[in-house]
Amino acid sequence: MRAIILAAGRGERLRPLTDHCPKPLISVRGKPLIVWHLEALARAGVRDIVINCAWLEEQFPAALGDGSRWGLRLHYSFEGRDCGGALETAGGIARALPQLTADGDESFWVVSGDVFLPGFEFDTEAARQFVQGPRLAELWMVDNPEHHPGGDFGISPEGLALLDAPQRYTWSCVGLYRREFFAAVPPGQAARLRPYLEAAIAQGRLGARHYRGPWTDVGTAQRLAALNAGTRP
Repeated sequence: MRAIILAAGRGERLRPLTDHCPKPLISVRGKPLIVWHLEALARAGVRDIVINCAWLEEQFPAALGDGSRWGLRLHYSFEGRDCGGALETAGGIARALPQLTADGDESFWVVSGDVFLPGFEFDTEAARQFVQGPRLAELWMVDNPEHHPGGDFGISPEGLALLDAPQRYTWSCVGLYRREFFAAVPPGQAARLRPYLEAAIAQGRLGARHYRGPWTDVGTAQRLAALNAGTRP
């Protein structure tokens, strides 16, 4: 199974830091944020990883190379060069599908390059169950942070994502997806992910799991500073 790390965004809320460095390459506790994901994926046995990029995209291959230092093979999807800019989440993943399914696999991991999950493991058993099951995608949800108190989705007793629920959780920006999930995404066009998640919920085919480990959306200079100071988990 392959994976894609989403790294195409501009990182507006982290300016001026992101004026000269893409957010996933900003250092968190001694190494670039994206490297935490690369190391975790390598531990899980993932060997081929696509990185979609747009803003300052030339810095990614310059910093990460071909991935061999982590025992990985890195592939790049250059949305800035080829598409004129970032295609948003669904559009970026849809464009990278040929790279993600090059070995014939129909399922893959997705993780955002701007979240910090130092203890997260890309569970091979969860991936096996997903491949063998009927769901279009499976999301990992976290407890709601202060900046997002209303959450995104609930979780049913059967492990399905819910739009309306008394207890809602925040999507961690980690998930498993099937190629089929992106069948209706216009190729080469910008497209948000949320409408396709809601469509999968309506079909009863969007799974959800509660992840209780440390998680931070590194979206502001204050959160980045707190992480590097050790005052956030």
